[in-house]
Amino acid sequence: MSEHVVDARGLNCPLPILRARKALKEVPHGEVVQILATDPGAVKDFEAFCRTTGNELIESKAGGGEFQFRIRKLG
Repeated sequence: MSEHVVDARGLNCPLPILRARKALKEVPHGEVVQILATDPGAVKDFEAFCRTTGNELIESKAGGGEFQFRIRKLG
């Protein structure tokens, strides 16, 4: 399996979610997409996004003003 990276740094809601949704559509089932963001609202947004789409939020971490999310495509 490979990991795909979406750089959404500097973008505000809803753009990080929209970029992630597009990336997840383009990867095979079971693949992981990593999203880099700077919008503090992205933490709750990605939790809700995964809950509603059926994808798995593997990791959510913050540091240095940046947020990193890893989502496995399941839904």
